[in-house]
Amino acid sequence: MSKSLVSITRLVVSMTWMWAAYALSAADWPQYRGPTHDGVSTESIPAKWPAAGLRQLWKTPLTDGFSSFTVSQGRAFSLVLREIDGLKQEVCVALDADTGKELWSAPLGFAKYDGGGDSGTDNNKGGDGPRSTPSVDGANAYVTSARLVVSCFDAKSGKPNWSRDLMREHGGENIRWQNAASPLIDGDLAFVAGGGTGQALLALNKKDGQVVWKGQDDKMTHATPTATTILGMRQVIFFTQKGLVAVAPKTGDVLWRYDFKHNVSTAISPVVAGDVVYCSAGYGVGAGAVKITKTGDKLASTELWRKQNQLINHWSTPVFKDGYIYGIFNFKEYGKAPLKCVELASGREVWSQEGFGPGNCILAGGNLLVLGDAGQLVLVEATPKAYTELARAQVLTGKCWSTPIVSNGRVYARSTKEGVCMDVSGQSAKQ
Repeated sequence: MSKSLVSITRLVVSMTWMWAAYALSAADWPQYRGPTHDGVSTESIPAKWPAAGLRQLWKTPLTDGFSSFTVSQGRAFSLVLREIDGLKQEVCVALDADTGKELWSAPLGFAKYDGGGDSGTDNNKGGDGPRSTPSVDGANAYVTSARLVVSCFDAKSGKPNWSRDLMREHGGENIRWQNAASPLIDGDLAFVAGGGTGQALLALNKKDGQVVWKGQDDKMTHATPTATTILGMRQVIFFTQKGLVAVAPKTGDVLWRYDFKHNVSTAISPVVAGDVVYCSAGYGVGAGAVKITKTGDKLASTELWRKQNQLINHWSTPVFKDGYIYGIFNFKEYGKAPLKCVELASGREVWSQEGFGPGNCILAGGNLLVLGDAGQLVLVEATPKAYTELARAQVLTGKCWSTPIVSNGRVYARSTKEGVCMDVSGQSAKQ
């Protein structure tokens, strides 16, 4: 075999392995906070971006709302606010993930909000609308509206499968600024909060919407629950007005609780790091962390630390890596809220960098992907050593209180005005 043929063969083998590795790491992002409910993507993003920015695949108008994207089987889902027959309604939309073309839309009902999203200072204006994010599981898409109606649609066609009104059917009571939590799908069940006394937390059969179990008196918050495994026990953790409550997914039996103050609004999801769970809220509340222990088949919680009116995550859920949490820590610091690194074991602030506003971040390939509230997308090294910015691009106009996602080599992000999809598979870094 000639040397040139050997070189070509080696190149082909190398490229095959590279594409195989990419295929293994690429994945759909089917629910709020991703496939593993922790805001973590295994996909890597090039640390060097072209001077002209990431390669944009599409950008499309998406009017009003703070819903994030979910992506599954070639479709991108989100919620928008539209006027239908003279009434403002929340609408679930499915877009072609490759082109941004709308494939179907499904009205969710009349929408009326308490303001908040379009009031106060100029930095806080820019539209109001749906706060929840669709969840996709197999052939179905699941949505909880601002008015606490849980609906299931065929993900391909938008045809309605079933719906359940938590306020009408389960004595539910909505909260100020209306529901922002997303339905959590784990196994055969869809988990939601918002029912009344004795049925505040519910598990629904994801196929037909029938109640599998219901229980507890915990009043709801804006927080999406987290599905996780701690000390070998699968559990769903709700962040309610009483604090954290972990339940057995199949029965609803309470596994452990952590009392935590509620004032006005609680909005982040519980953050799990091994046997430690972190939570935080605004309006003077602050943050805390609890350690879970196991004796026999019983779990218990012990508080590690609590900081009143400090380390506030208003609605920006942080992410965990190697002993530290990273995220936007702020309370109504529009346009300037900082990204911080905090030691989870102690609550000690390690570093802080202002200038992001109340946006959100995820972990992608070990680095932080941050969407600032003014539409700036920033890649930051996830290290406690110091704030180290790797890349930055302006990708959106409008107000961005949603979470960016990474799916199949692309970043999807949206604002109150538009949604965008950008190539981060590595090709853009070579242009």
